[in-house]
Amino acid sequence: MELFDFFQYSFVLRALVAGSFISIGCSILGVLLVLRRFSLIGDGLAHVTFGAVAAGLLLKQHPVFFSIPVVMAGSLGILKLAKVARIYGDAAIGIVSSVGIAGGILITSIAGGFNVDLLSFLFGNILAVSQPEVYATIVLSMTIIGITLLFYYENFSIAFDEEYAKVSGISTDRISSLIVLLTAVTVVLAMKVVGVMLTSALLILPAVTALQMAKSFRSTMFLSAMSGLLSVITGICSSFLLNLPTGATIVMINFLFFLAAFVCKKVFLKKKQTSQ
Repeated sequence: MELFDFFQYSFVLRALVAGSFISIGCSILGVLLVLRRFSLIGDGLAHVTFGAVAAGLLLKQHPVFFSIPVVMAGSLGILKLAKVARIYGDAAIGIVSSVGIAGGILITSIAGGFNVDLLSFLFGNILAVSQPEVYATIVLSMTIIGITLLFYYENFSIAFDEEYAKVSGISTDRISSLIVLLTAVTVVLAMKVVGVMLTSALLILPAVTALQMAKSFRSTMFLSAMSGLLSVITGICSSFLLNLPTGATIVMINFLFFLAAFVCKKVFLKKKQTSQ
């Protein structure tokens, strides 16, 4: 079967649409999280998602839509812990992450062990994306873009100097809550693309790739979105042609983009220093 024949199937088109939109959402949010040194929240929320999916399967509920409010609560819990308990963000992420994964293991044990459904969420199965999930990714991506544009200068200020932003009258707590809530929904929907185990890579890798090349906040967001989008499309096509796991292929292509950007930056800086 040729590559173009593969695109005739509706499940492939759903995978491409869902993967493309979720990659854009992840990439934009990733820039905000990386600049605020909060990028590991994706990994922590992915572990919470594992517990929520296990609970959803046990209760015979749709695991994706059941997980969304649970993971959103977990994201707010991280902010609350960091603020009320006066612990660093990474420690708060670690607490919520460990509780999420432990809860998932306990629920899995009660349910009688792992099954095919749970494993597909752990490692991703983008070709099994349903039509409602496709619509959800489109709405989410449009919401992320809209909120980013609406609060562009607030996000810019908070990303580089949160204390100054707070003194300037910006409601940093409200913006932070909004960002982590969007991240929570994005992490849940992204698990179908690359799986719970690799979800944080979609948030981090396009952002750090863009930071190697971009010279402004706006261009960083744009390049991050393009890097994420291209990696998903290339990853889906490559996994089909080479018969490889789609989620892992997408992440490795993301990493290759980062390496290429990093090497190009080093070569450019070296040439610039030599010319001077």
